[in-house]
Amino acid sequence: MSSKGQPQPAPIAIASDLTVSDLLAALSAGWRDFLAQPKYGLFFASIFAVAGLVLSYLMIAKGETTWLIPVVSGFPLIAPFTAVGLYEVSRRREAGLHLGWGAILGAVGGRGDGQILSMGVIMFVAFGFWMIVAHAVFAIFLAEAGLGSNPLALFTIPAGVAMLVVGSIVGGIMALVFYMTTVVSLPMLVDRDVDFITAIIASLRAFRRNRLVLLVWAAVIAGLLFLAMLPVFAGLLVALPVLGHATWHLYRRTIGGD
Repeated sequence: MSSKGQPQPAPIAIASDLTVSDLLAALSAGWRDFLAQPKYGLFFASIFAVAGLVLSYLMIAKGETTWLIPVVSGFPLIAPFTAVGLYEVSRRREAGLHLGWGAILGAVGGRGDGQILSMGVIMFVAFGFWMIVAHAVFAIFLAEAGLGSNPLALFTIPAGVAMLVVGSIVGGIMALVFYMTTVVSLPMLVDRDVDFITAIIASLRAFRRNRLVLLVWAAVIAGLLFLAMLPVFAGLLVALPVLGHATWHLYRRTIGGD
């Protein structure tokens, strides 16, 4: 009880014993969820893939092909928000609840308190910030290079290689911080009536307690999404739903030790 007699929320139990076997179990459960309800996974993945194709087309159409690299590399930052509906599918399957488009699409709006939408705004701001940073790195290394519209020329000059190395390091740091704050927070906002600050703190605590395993999970996500985007984003139709469902199951294993 608080000093005003109000009950305090129960502390969030966070497991500290995750193993690689838990990652394999989560992927297996995610695959089963996708096979059981593929229409939802294909729907959300299609939105993400089409958005990626549209962004790439706009860059090419405007002759801004040198922006393709930061767009493609930064685009996965908003993937977790796309997966909110997938978390709800897995949650309902796990609880034996009715599955319907209204319930699944409604999950994006959260519990009517705007917490998930607030996280969505943070993600899109992060993507925009990454684009600004990428532009700054490009300007520092290649403002006078005169590469024109050929992004492949980046690999043929020392300044281009240096830019890619520095950009990759900076982008990797940003992506890691973003991953640490969302890997648990978004599924928690779907699962529990908490505010997004509480969810972010829980996510950071979970990462701190299971740093090595969750770094492996980050590498798995990054690797699979990268490979899935190579065939004109088509691989995302499978990779994104499976990873989204799997992240839910890993969250359930992490929070409360389920």
